[in-house]
Amino acid sequence: MARDRKPSRHRARLVAAAAALAAGGTALALAEVPAAAASPAKGHDVSSHQKNVDWPSARAKGATFVYVKATESTNYVSPSFGRQYNGARAAGIIRGAYHFALPNKSSGATQAAYFVAHGGGWKADGWTLPPALDIEYNPYDKKHGCYGLSKAKTVGWIKAFSAEVKRETGRRPVIYTTAHWWNTCTGSSTALASTHALWIARHGSADAGSLPAGRSYWTFWQYDNSGSLPGDQNLFNGSLSQLRKFARGY
Repeated sequence: MARDRKPSRHRARLVAAAAALAAGGTALALAEVPAAAASPAKGHDVSSHQKNVDWPSARAKGATFVYVKATESTNYVSPSFGRQYNGARAAGIIRGAYHFALPNKSSGATQAAYFVAHGGGWKADGWTLPPALDIEYNPYDKKHGCYGLSKAKTVGWIKAFSAEVKRETGRRPVIYTTAHWWNTCTGSSTALASTHALWIARHGSADAGSLPAGRSYWTFWQYDNSGSLPGDQNLFNGSLSQLRKFARGY
């Protein structure tokens, strides 16, 4: 995913159709190159690295949704957020905001409140995706990829972030992560598997691969960090109509 000050994070084969999405829709099997898949809704995510995005062009290339970086920790708001977030909506693209977590800097509740106050809100208008939490290996300190927190404290931090987002917006955040980070840093916790939609990051692969502990399906899959759309390339595990249901909260 993109951090603004960006840790770095397609081919064909059929993957097994999964169980129902967190939104209530039926997960679809993917075939062919992910970026060209016909059924799953296609989208991307951007940050200030992309700056002035040509949103009509992105939509013409197939973008149905985008996640836009809003905040990081409690001292950074993307200078491109408002322009990107509003520009996507004006072009007819479903959009949502994400927060880049730095759990070693402040509590989960504190960072969630900062995120919501600076663009990480939600409303059931069919155009707004639930807020998303980007949590992955520490890009600023490779020796402390789990931010110096114990596995139990890491899970507690995420729970606190989620609770505050839910309290302020009415939605649980989508969790963006990798299977390796999750299983390493949370001790393969299954505590949030049934309550939070998964946005899995796995690049250069025919499918999303092994998922974090307790997961049998993904809601979003970031399958590459470059492609036809600005920023990282993503798929929603369902049709456009299912994506709209997910955005509305049912």
